[in-house]
Amino acid sequence: MKKILANIPVRQRIVIGMVLAAAAAGLFMLVQHQRESDFRPLFTGVAPEDAAAIVQKLKETGVDYRLPTEGGMVLVPSAKLAELRINMAAAGLPKTGRIGFELFDKTNLGATEFTEHINYRRALEGELERSVMSLAEVEQARVHVTFPKDSVFLESQQPAKASVLVKLRPNAHLAPQNVKAIDHLVSAAVEGLSPDQVSVLDMNGNLLGRPKAPENPDSPEPSEAVLEYRHHVEADLLAKINSTLEPLLGADKFRANVSVECDFAGGELSEEIFDPEHSVMSTSQRSEDVNGGITANGVPGTPSTLPRPTSRPGSTTRGISRTTENIAYQTSRTVKKTRMPVGVIKKLSLAVLVDQTVTWTREGTSMKRVLVPPTPEAMKIIHDVVAGVIGFNQERGDQVVVETLPFESTLQIEPPVIPGATPTPPKPTAMAGLPIKFDRKTLLIGGGAAAAGLIAIGFLVVMLLRKRKKKKAAATMAGELGAGDTSGHAALPGSHGPQDLESQLAERDALQQKSDAQMLNSLKLAPVITKKAEVLAKHLRERIAKEPDIASQILRTWIREEEQ
Repeated sequence: MKKILANIPVRQRIVIGMVLAAAAAGLFMLVQHQRESDFRPLFTGVAPEDAAAIVQKLKETGVDYRLPTEGGMVLVPSAKLAELRINMAAAGLPKTGRIGFELFDKTNLGATEFTEHINYRRALEGELERSVMSLAEVEQARVHVTFPKDSVFLESQQPAKASVLVKLRPNAHLAPQNVKAIDHLVSAAVEGLSPDQVSVLDMNGNLLGRPKAPENPDSPEPSEAVLEYRHHVEADLLAKINSTLEPLLGADKFRANVSVECDFAGGELSEEIFDPEHSVMSTSQRSEDVNGGITANGVPGTPSTLPRPTSRPGSTTRGISRTTENIAYQTSRTVKKTRMPVGVIKKLSLAVLVDQTVTWTREGTSMKRVLVPPTPEAMKIIHDVVAGVIGFNQERGDQVVVETLPFESTLQIEPPVIPGATPTPPKPTAMAGLPIKFDRKTLLIGGGAAAAGLIAIGFLVVMLLRKRKKKKAAATMAGELGAGDTSGHAALPGSHGPQDLESQLAERDALQQKSDAQMLNSLKLAPVITKKAEVLAKHLRERIAKEPDIASQILRTWIREEEQ
């Protein structure tokens, strides 16, 4: 290994050391991650004081634990999870949960009746809390119960009441049917408690289910249930009206609203009707009485009393018979009992507003709006259809109002474009009849376009001056070369006369033009694509074409200024 290490360069040693360090760090992180992922929650949602007691117990037993940042949870190794839960339960941890009926496992002979009553309430509330917390949406719960107060006087009696405070899990929601289920759960466990006397609220103070207030006929204030029922009836009628009128008028062509007056004074109605023109036999009684007996006659003495008398005595019948009949008649009577339902509709009031249509008439170069209301026949059809939908009853005072007015959206409709119409020409200005309205924005755009044109003209003048200088230099060079040829001096290398000179000059001009083009491209301004700028540039070109003398004079002036 020493020889191998000695033969390895220093740079490779550093690389090998870094790789080994990275591998060791990765292995350590992997082992640590596997160790941390093996921890499982021992208890969740525990109070801080219970968590402190649990941690103290774990320290005493020497068990490793973790406390996550979110709190309310203690993590322990999964291998010892079941054992630790049993040990904590034996130690009575956690203690935050309300105790249930196990409160009566130990007999207390010295407890008074009041103490037994309080203990029973504590045990019942603890059992109800456990039952409510078994719901999937509920994390914690608190239940308070007030038992009914009995009295020999009816005015002093008080019903049982209960309140339930729940803490929901994250992103959980209690539906109305869940709140009603909690009401029935609590009321079924407490004697004499009605579901209407249970209030449910969450930890944020939101009332999920309110107890039903007792009916007070002297108070004119309607209850929430009454308002909800009335709103439900109105929404149902309005939905029927909308579904009926939308195919006829359109979704945005009408507005309807309904008001319902309901009768919530339910009860029973007894009615007894007598008909004096009709009488019937109600009872009939008949009796017959017979009074009297039988008297004997004949010869008195012993012979008449012997078994075989010589002469038998005679008999005579005497009595009174009486028959009595009693018939009672009664007038015809009808007894009728009617149970009045709660929430009967007493009166309906409906209003329908129908939009008007818009037509346009041409008046010269403009369009005039004309509002066309629906015909009386159409309004009557709408009235009859709506009356049939809501069950119109004139005897109970129902009212249906159908009117037509233009909607705001209808009044804001833009007029159509007149076909074949020419736009109105603008008023002439002082700028040589230019059809442009010279406001501030137009002047700025025109000034920019003019400046761009002036810059382009300036570059054109510079190019012309450079070409002139090049021609002068070429002529001078040509003269010098010609003089050299006549005097016998050596010509330019590689040249064979005037034709070679001309070709060299042409190449030099081409290179110069190419460099000028590159310079112009580098200094080229962004084109102005505004419509007004294009019109102004076109107008300038036309003026230059019409008045070339003035344009040439301007160019000469610029050239002189450039030469100076």
